[in-house]
Order: sequence, then C-alpha cells, then structure tokens
Amino acid sequence: MPTLTRTALLLAIAACAACRAPEPPPAEQKPEPQAQAQAAHTELRDAIKEPIDKAKAADKAVQDAAEKQRAQIEAEGG
Repeated sequence: MPTLTRTALLLAIAACAACRAPEPPPAEQKPEPQAQAQAAHTELRDAIKEPIDKAKAADKAVQDAAEKQRAQIEAEGG
C-alpha cells in the first residue's frame, strides 16, 4: 500500500503543477522608427545615385549633339 499512496501523491502533485497558469510572455519592445534613423545615413543612396545622374547628363548631351547634327544636315539640304 505505501507504493500506491506514493504514486497517488505524485500524480496529485503532477496534476496540480499542470493546472498552473502559464507565465506571461516577456514584454515586447517597439522597434525604433527607421525614417528618423535613415535621414542621417545618405552616403549609400548618394553613392548609388551619383553615377546615375552622370549617365543621365551624358545621355542628354549625346541627344543634344545628335539633334544639332540632324539640324545641320537638314540645313545643308540633306
């Protein structure tokens, strides 16, 4: 009988432990807004944008030169 009593006691303790309320999850921290943080860090954006702007300026110069050449050809009667 002592084994039966011990077993019943262990089962009662296990049942009580299982009925405990779960612990609440840790408080979540809100992420820092990135718009304010990115305002100061523009080096990468500028490094990417600079060659694109140069290419656009070069393209405009080529297009202007081509238009001028077409106008010259038309003026000469071609």
